[in-house]
Amino acid sequence: MSQHTKEVFFGLYNDEEDLIHAIEEANAQHLDIMDVYTPFPVHGLDKVMHLEESRLHIAGFVFGSLGFLTAFGFMTWVSVRDWPTIFGGKPYWSVPAFIPITFELTVLFAAIGMVVSFYTVCGLGPGVSNPVLDERITDDKFCIAFETSNADLDALKAFFAKTGAGEVHTKTI
Repeated sequence: MSQHTKEVFFGLYNDEEDLIHAIEEANAQHLDIMDVYTPFPVHGLDKVMHLEESRLHIAGFVFGSLGFLTAFGFMTWVSVRDWPTIFGGKPYWSVPAFIPITFELTVLFAAIGMVVSFYTVCGLGPGVSNPVLDERITDDKFCIAFETSNADLDALKAFFAKTGAGEVHTKTI
C-alpha cells in the first residue's frame, strides 16, 4: 500500500473575518485553495468558497423511506398474511396501530443511514488517520491551505503577507 504525500503551504489567521477576506482575495487572484480549516462553523464560508449544498438530506429521505416501507410492510405481512389475529374486534389490517412503530423505524433508518453516508463520503471511520496541519486549528486559529505541487511559493508568501496571516508554515502530509 503506497502512501501519497504532498507538501502543504498554509497560513494561520486569528479572526474569522480576516479569513473570509483572505478567501475573497484568493478568489480574486485565482489561487487554488486546497482547504480551509476553522475551529467552529463560520457563517458565509460556504458561499465564499463556492461550495455546493450538501445532498445528505436526499440520503436521509431515501433511508427514511426504506425504514417506513420496512416497518409498514412487515407489520402488514404479519397482521394480514402470516398471523392474522383479531384483537378486541379490530380488523386484521389496523393502520392506526402501525403508526408509532412505523414512525420509529423511519427515524432510526434515516439517522443511521445519514451517519453512515456522512462518514463514508468524508473518508472517516475506524482506522482512518487524518493528518493535522497545526494543533491550534481546532482551538483558536483559522487556516487556509494550498498544495505546493503546482503553486508559486513566492506568490503564496505575498498573498499571506497581504492578507495578514499571523503565521505561515509548510508541512508534508
